[in-house]
Parts: sequence; C-alpha cells; structure tokens
Amino acid sequence: MTNDHHELRSERLVLRPWREDDRAPFAALNADPEVMEHFPAPLTRAESDALLARLNAAIEERGFGFWAVEVAETGRFIGFTGLSVPRFDAHFTPAVEVGWRLARESWGHGYATEAARRSLDHAFDDLALPEVVAFTAVENVRSRAVMHRLGMTHDPADDFDHPSLPEGHRLRRHVLYRISALTHRRVGTAG
Repeated sequence: MTNDHHELRSERLVLRPWREDDRAPFAALNADPEVMEHFPAPLTRAESDALLARLNAAIEERGFGFWAVEVAETGRFIGFTGLSVPRFDAHFTPAVEVGWRLARESWGHGYATEAARRSLDHAFDDLALPEVVAFTAVENVRSRAVMHRLGMTHDPADDFDHPSLPEGHRLRRHVLYRISALTHRRVGTAG
C-alpha cells in the first residue's frame, strides 16, 4: 500500500492524520452538548485527548481510521470523518464503519456527506472492502440523512441494541445502514 492513506482530499476538504494543534478545537467539539446529543455524554478535555490519541493510533496501525477534517481553502479544523472497526460484538461485526462528527458551525454545508463519500472511495477503491456499515441512535435524523445521501440502505431487521449502553438508555436502540462496493460505484457514477 502506498502512503496516500496519510491524507485524502475531496473537492473542498482534507482528511488527514491528527496534529497537536487539533487538541483544543477537538475538545471544544466534543464538549458541545448539541454535537454530542446522540452520544452518552459530552467529553472532558482529558477524555477528548485520549480519544484523539486512539484515533491517530488506529490510522498508524491499520492505514485508515477517523481522520481529522479541515476545509482545504482555509485549513480550518471542522471535526473528523473516516473508517473504523467497531470495538464491540454485534450481529454485523467484524465490520468497517464509516462515521463522522463535525463542529456545529460546519453543519448544513454538505461536509459530512462529502468527507464520508471520500472515505467510502478509499474503502472500496484502495482497501478493496466488499461492504461498509454505518450506525447511529434511532433518533439521530441528521446522520441518518447523510447515510441516505451516501446511498446506504437500511433494513429494520439489522437494527440492534448498542452493547455499550445499558438497558433502558434513551440511545441504546441503533439503526444499521450498509453499502456495498458495487452500490457505491453506481451511486458515484449517478451523482
């Protein structure tokens, strides 16, 4: 594999490994209650820094992961997008997921869809994966809309209770979306 996994580019965005100067804006993103609405809780600075270290380590270990995302024109950090291997057992694991988390001021510009589409290109064209999944809490309509725009499909029979969340937790029930390499190519050529 070539070193092009260290940075991916789309029309407006750069997906890249994490840098030291990402720590403060990443911590601000993870502390924002609106950004973290569909996660168990906002993160403290220490939790955010630990997450950043894990994300960068995954990129180094696997050659892919959740990359830092910046706007190419300005270099402004806006969040993360990329590929990950879920760390829990479920009926669909082992799997590779596509995911994203963007700062609130970056919502509504199509950045999540653009960065996730570039991540899927990498998954299918460079890594030769047969399928990629995405999942979120049932009520997360914004992320579900991105999954639809990516051409991912949802079968209610695939929905699951997230094993990291306790019985009765408001976010426990999750939806699962899938996309195959063939479907991604078809969606890409149609768009």
